[in-house]
Order: sequence, then structure tokens, then C-alpha cells
Amino acid sequence: MPYRIRPRHAFAKEIRRIATSQLEKAVEILEQQPSGIHEAVHEARKKFKRVRGLYRLVARERGDFRRIENARLRDTARALSAVRDAGALVETVSQLEARCKTEGESQAVAATLQALRDRRDRIAAAETGLSSKVATAIEESRQAIDAINSLELEDAPRDAARYLKKAWTKTLAGAHEALDGCHHLADPEKFHELRKSAQTYWMCLSLLRDIWPSAIRAKRTEAKALVDALGHAHDISILATVLDEEPGLLGDEELSHLLSLIIRWQQEIRQSALDMADRVFADEPKVEARVIAKLWVLASKNES
Repeated sequence: MPYRIRPRHAFAKEIRRIATSQLEKAVEILEQQPSGIHEAVHEARKKFKRVRGLYRLVARERGDFRRIENARLRDTARALSAVRDAGALVETVSQLEARCKTEGESQAVAATLQALRDRRDRIAAAETGLSSKVATAIEESRQAIDAINSLELEDAPRDAARYLKKAWTKTLAGAHEALDGCHHLADPEKFHELRKSAQTYWMCLSLLRDIWPSAIRAKRTEAKALVDALGHAHDISILATVLDEEPGLLGDEELSHLLSLIIRWQQEIRQSALDMADRVFADEPKVEARVIAKLWVLASKNES
């Protein structure tokens, strides 16, 4: 079933359906591993992230549930992340190849790719107990399914609208705060916070796309482009951190060329992302939250 809340159906049942569907898919992927264990881990982590996005949208008045279940899925995903994160660095540097302007930069990127592939392989070889971690993730997913099936939420359209209004306001307020910080500071942490807010916003729009399909489709497209841009900026920051913490990966000349390229690309991406974010988060949080709540009530009545 799709990752969307259908207004014409019982609200609490929809939340349980979506969470259960995503978690069951994670279990299936981790058990069957159709494209190998590392790809299975990557796909399962995406399912966990979607469920966490769902909980942010609807469970703010169920603080204990949200805190416990968010931590469960966050920690489960984190335990599976080492090799996948190392592979993501290789993908990031691969994107730098098309942005090289000098022979020195091209040579630095080629050397970095090889160094990071070797690093990824070393991490994969050294990682012990991955199968055990996968088994734990499967068990935690099943416990998360039990937990969501015990969550009580009101079904009345106005009660559901109240959940959505509160969560929407909180999500957008966080995005506005992060965006303001990004405009005034070149702090990677502020961009990371903006990225997380944009991801949550995109998932919220996906979940509520049925309340005004045409308008939300446009918002989702803009939000997804922002998430992708901020994701690239985040990946570049992680790459810079790894190069700083592991100086033996590259020679001094190669590192100098690569850092020059990284800085240039990061500045371009950040400026583009800020321009997009200004458009995506142009409306006041409380105003947009009220609109969403009213649209939910209308959609529930029209489809009931």
C-alpha cells in the first residue's frame, strides 16, 4: 500500500497500516537480501526513516511512544550503517569527477576514489557480526510493529487535524530556525538540521498528498529537490571530515586539489539549496499548519 494517509479511512488504522507496511517490508528485505546484504541494509534503513517521519507527524501528543519508538528505529539503523556510509563516500566523490576544472583536480579525484574504495573494503572486511546485527534489526522491527498496533489515536477528523496541525507547526518552525541559521552562519550543523527538517517535510507532504493532490504535488517536487541538494551538501561535509580525521588517505598535493574542489562545489550547492529553501519554507508555520488542518477536515468530509 502507498505511503499516504487516506482521509476517507479511519485515521488511527491508517497510521498503523502505513507503519506496519514499511516495517514488514524492512523485515522482508533483511531476510531475503535479494541484492545482497549491504543493499538490503540500505533499503531497510530507508523504511525506518519513513516510519520515523510518520511518527513525527502524528505522535507528538504521545510523547513516550514517539521517544521510545524513534530511538528504537534510529539506533537500529545506526547499528547497520558502517559499510553503507563508507560506500556513500565513494558515490559522493564519483559525482566530483564531472566538476573537475584542472588536471590536478582530476588526478586528485581519481586517487581519492581508489583510496575510499580501499577504505570501504577494509571496513567491510573488519566489520564483524553484521549478520547478527541484521537479525537484531529484524527483531526490533517486529517489536516496533507490536508497539504501533498498541498506539491509541482518536479517529475523528477534527482530532486528526489537531495532531497534524501541531506536528506541522513544529516541523516548519524547526525548518525556519535552521534556515535562518544557515543564512547567517556557514555552520555545517545548521545545514544538517535544515536537511533533516526538509526530509521530514517531504515525508509529511507525501503522507498528506490526498488532501489537495495538485498543490501538494508541486510542494513535494520542490521539497524533494531541496532534500537532494542538502543531501549532497551533507555528504560533502562528511567527506571533508573523513579527510581531516584520516590524513593518510591522500598525499598533500592531492588533498590540496581535492579540498579546493570540495569547497567550490559545497559553496555552489549551499547557495542553490538556500534559494530553494526560501521558496519551500516561504509561508509562516502557523498559517500553513492551519491550512493543512482545514484541508484534512474538508477531505475527510468529502470522502466519507
